[in-house]
Amino acid sequence: MHFFFFCTVLRKHLKFCLHSLFTTVLGLIMQLKNYIFQTLLPLQSESQRSAEHLIEGDVVFPKTKNALYCLNNNCFWKRNSSNLVEVPYIVSSEYSSTDISVIQNAMSTFHNKTCIRFIPRSNQTDYISIENKDGCYSYLGRIGGKQLVSLKRTGCVYHGIIQHELNHALGFYHEHTRSDRDQYVKINWEYIPTEKASNFQIRNTNNQNTTYDYGSIMHYGKTAFTTQAGKETITPIPDATVAIGQRQDLSKLDILRINKLYGCTNIITF
Repeated sequence: MHFFFFCTVLRKHLKFCLHSLFTTVLGLIMQLKNYIFQTLLPLQSESQRSAEHLIEGDVVFPKTKNALYCLNNNCFWKRNSSNLVEVPYIVSSEYSSTDISVIQNAMSTFHNKTCIRFIPRSNQTDYISIENKDGCYSYLGRIGGKQLVSLKRTGCVYHGIIQHELNHALGFYHEHTRSDRDQYVKINWEYIPTEKASNFQIRNTNNQNTTYDYGSIMHYGKTAFTTQAGKETITPIPDATVAIGQRQDLSKLDILRINKLYGCTNIITF
């Protein structure tokens, strides 16, 4: 009320007032966006699971092989003679042209910064099928044959979320479940529902001699799955103010790890 009264009285400052109002609204939109990405979407991915069994909220546990270990690199996508890693894909006809553009744009960062190439499938046996299912989730690594990447049109077709799920398909777990995570974050179990506890279990991960990445696109937000609004399930240590859970783009360490895992050479990553 005082804000609008001030603008009415001092009309010569209207431009300043409108700018301030725009900045305020934009800030609120960003807060809402972060809340959706960090809190609501993890809940959606877990609760709207279709018939699949999820081991980390948005990672599907394959019924035919162990998703927790990769023996003889069988769960990684293969490099071709040009030293590029091709991941064939198809996209459901349920997506609009705008949706497809967002999906392809999310893939472009992989193309520009790594040796990964998502290519339209022709007749390849192993490929990912991007479909408008319930929630955002993916298998972990290459499982063989057709494998689902679920991107629900209402809530999942965002640049960072798409990259997050595609990175699962490349073989990456969530950052907060890596083997040394207790040195970098504190898990507040008292705010985590018992049925969601598996989403926070430590995994036997290959960290590739890279440091913990609070800025990874694979990191949960501070309030993911919380039972009480505003209460953190994950707290960075020793500095609790460090931001986690971004869904803007692959981080520098995300890119580095992809290149290390897949043996990408002659790639300019940053």
